[in-house]
Amino acid sequence: MNRTLCSLLIVSLPFGSVLADTPKEKDAKVTLVYQHELPNVPGKSIKGVLVEYGPGGYSPGHMHPKSAFIYATVLEGAIHSQVNDGPVTTYTAGQSFSELPGDRHGVSANASETQPAKLLAVFVVDTNVKELTIPLGN
Repeated sequence: MNRTLCSLLIVSLPFGSVLADTPKEKDAKVTLVYQHELPNVPGKSIKGVLVEYGPGGYSPGHMHPKSAFIYATVLEGAIHSQVNDGPVTTYTAGQSFSELPGDRHGVSANASETQPAKLLAVFVVDTNVKELTIPLGN
């Protein structure tokens, strides 16, 4: 399956979906691992999302809700990331990056074709937000 078709399949699915029709090495497994309302900031919550990429895995370009501030930390392996029109940067285990409300995340991919990679994305977002990812172009 070509990369474009694989991207279209991934874009059409919400976080946490099983990607049965895509090759295993392109899967981006995304799991909501915690969420908690912030008691001192009415209407806001913190949500933790674990993103696991197989070798060569990636997520298609996307944005997050307009209320979302994201702080992501690479837990394992290395991740290529591009926010807005900035450079594609490689982050390794222990390194972090952030995304501001309204930022576009054009590249999010495992930097390795042979090893898995994981990152934890922590969102501060409006409590009523359910979908944390919006495909670019929508």
